[in-house]
Amino acid sequence: MAKELSLEFDPRETLFADLVIPVPIDKLFTYRVPAAFNDKIKAGQRAIVQFGAKKIQTGIIVRLHNQPPADHEAKYILDLLDENEVIYAQQFTLYQWMASYYLCTLGEVVNAALPSGLKLSSESMVQIDPRFDFETTAFDFSEKERMVLQRLKHESLNYSAIVKLAGSKAIYNLLKSLVAKEAIIIFEQVKEKFRPKTEKRIRLAKEYTNKKKLEFLFETIAKKPKQEAVLLKYLQHIPVFADASLNEKGMAKALLADEEISDSVIKTLIKNRILEEFEVTVPRFGFDDPKHDHPVLLSEQQEQARNAILTFFEEKNTVLLHGVTGSGKTEIYIDLIRRALEGGSQVLYLLPEIALTTQIVLRLKKIFGSALGVYHSKFSDNERVEVWNGVLTNKFRFVIGVRSSVFLPFDNLGLIIVDEEHDPSYKQHEPAPRYHARDVALWMGQAHNAKVILGSATPSAESYYQATNGKYGLVTLTQRFGEATLPQIFFADMAMEKKSKTNRGEFSSLLLRSIDEATKKKEQSILFQNRRGYAPMVQCEDCGWVPKCINCAVSLTYHQYRHALVCHYCGYREPLPAQCPECSSKRILTLGYGTEKLEEELKLHFPEIHTQRMDLDTTRTKSGYDDIISGFESGATDVLIGTQMVTKGLDFDKVSLVGVFDADRLMHFPDFRSYERAFQLITQVSGRAGRRAKQGKVVIQTSNPKHALFAYVIENKVTEFLKEELADRQRHYYPPFARLIEITFKHTDKKVVVEAAEQYTAAVKAKIKSVKILGPGEPMISKIRNEYLMHVLIKIARNQGGLPDIKAVLHAQETILHQEKNFRNVKVVFDVDPA
Repeated sequence: MAKELSLEFDPRETLFADLVIPVPIDKLFTYRVPAAFNDKIKAGQRAIVQFGAKKIQTGIIVRLHNQPPADHEAKYILDLLDENEVIYAQQFTLYQWMASYYLCTLGEVVNAALPSGLKLSSESMVQIDPRFDFETTAFDFSEKERMVLQRLKHESLNYSAIVKLAGSKAIYNLLKSLVAKEAIIIFEQVKEKFRPKTEKRIRLAKEYTNKKKLEFLFETIAKKPKQEAVLLKYLQHIPVFADASLNEKGMAKALLADEEISDSVIKTLIKNRILEEFEVTVPRFGFDDPKHDHPVLLSEQQEQARNAILTFFEEKNTVLLHGVTGSGKTEIYIDLIRRALEGGSQVLYLLPEIALTTQIVLRLKKIFGSALGVYHSKFSDNERVEVWNGVLTNKFRFVIGVRSSVFLPFDNLGLIIVDEEHDPSYKQHEPAPRYHARDVALWMGQAHNAKVILGSATPSAESYYQATNGKYGLVTLTQRFGEATLPQIFFADMAMEKKSKTNRGEFSSLLLRSIDEATKKKEQSILFQNRRGYAPMVQCEDCGWVPKCINCAVSLTYHQYRHALVCHYCGYREPLPAQCPECSSKRILTLGYGTEKLEEELKLHFPEIHTQRMDLDTTRTKSGYDDIISGFESGATDVLIGTQMVTKGLDFDKVSLVGVFDADRLMHFPDFRSYERAFQLITQVSGRAGRRAKQGKVVIQTSNPKHALFAYVIENKVTEFLKEELADRQRHYYPPFARLIEITFKHTDKKVVVEAAEQYTAAVKAKIKSVKILGPGEPMISKIRNEYLMHVLIKIARNQGGLPDIKAVLHAQETILHQEKNFRNVKVVFDVDPA
């Protein structure tokens, strides 16, 4: 970045720097550069600056120049955090494009892009007031105050240390009293959040690497068997006489201490200068380089597909790889990744869900070793910073991760793979920027002159349209890898089953028989219900009362394991009442079912089988996904029940059965993409069955097995479905034939938000005649987190020019709206290309 954005300056000149601060304000901020920094400062570094009267912020230096701001005196940069850039010119250009395209501020993009560990935090500290004198002060002090002041004579303390010292968490009045007596001052200490991981190690003191002195030492401690045992264990691990350098590295202290060797014995040897303790910085994670080459053998069909991709890459930057589930797209990716890395380029491999990374990473690390970095939101701040720095230093030339990986500081990208490109998880909803990682990846491909592969068994209508119209290359894999065949699909008619009373709870007789058969054969099953919790609604059987969220216009979902009613929008929670608060009836029913209820019912039908749930509730921890997947992979779990997490890219040898619940609800969701999403989810989850030689089985529970959508599913007619879907989209003017911008207005007063939406929409309609504007109107859920909502949908023809001008009008009208006193606090949220 420095090479492109900064200039050469005389060290004696007065310099100014334009910084982007991670706040939602649409401007750069100019600061004065202290003369001492003139020969160190460069664009792309982080700087500490005062922002406002009291706040300290981390900013990214964008530009250096000699022009002071015309309307105010620039504050000085307080400090530089880096010797070199933490972002390159390519990243800043990407951030600018995202801010412009997704109608948000540059500060919001930078806030989303930088891991929290690269942003500063501040900690309140307490110190003695330099003017304070115990001897001359006129104030009296309590015993606790004196104790705190005595300690503060020697060092500054944070709040936690004072709480510990005072023996009480209620220290506010204590500190308030000391400030009033002019004895202390409170200040903010700025600190970096990122901390390198260190490991305590032990080595033999240099003196005892001499054989004679070591023999004498053993004679000296002969009557101290515990100390002798420590030395013997150390020498077993570290042959100091075979290679002196091994002793310099030593061994991990944790490895030396065990049940027989206590920490106190090691401390005694350190105190007696026989052993030395030291610290080294170690990576939080990393993979060993492969000891053996792992060749990937492509089938004839895979080889043809790989060659077709390479041929398309000679003319096009993007190729859509459409391969049926289990066709071996990953093997083709690995072959192409190897080629890119051997050519000296970086590679980004995007996946929609963290759950997918577990299986794939285990496989890829055996092939690519230490060149592979993994990046996702379940990692700690420190782990994400290590990956960020690893990309900067070229330690990680290949990164696999979820949507936020597009922000990493690549400077030599050669290949981007977007696996399961159809998946809605690539879309960021809250907070801004509301970007789609697939579309950002396509932009990055152009900016880096990198090649992009979009892979899916069920491509999105938009990508398929671009491929069939020649913008992307199109390569297809129509057969599963090896001897595997596509599964047989059966329908359980739930209307008929309920009428004849052959169902048991939410399970059809066909699905129960199929689970029983699979379990007896020691095979595994996956059950898909795209709704978590126990029951989506609770109702009083006598008066019809339904518990509602106090903040949102939705009913509360019952979670049995918490024994609570929970709002899935704001997190509000309340206990399930023993009786109806309206009529005091105790006949309170649960309506509908989620993954939790399915698991409970399944255990009633098959008490002996082992089940696991995979949904948001069971995967909140960092290791949640790994534990569930490893349990299923090892065969410890017979049936995996989950939401859409189980539909994506998982590959298990023993899965012979997939059950799909509530297929009708998937199709009839009020959204123009509902048929497409239903088709994708059912096809993808069906693809988890029978991925080896034996044909799998899929049971779809529906009240309408003759629905037209299922005809495409049962024959796996993906292209035919997409052609029909595209024709329907064209008739109703939806993507890819139109661009959509959804505008949401939010306010705690319903009347205010309705008036604001109506006034804004009328003003936009008057200024832009060439677009179709629908609304304003209330969305299906009209209140979330105590704010009332109004929606406006703008449709813009795909081939229509002037998109930046239209967005400029939308932004300008937002500014005009906020100038009115009544609408100052109305939130206006833009969602470009809503998913």
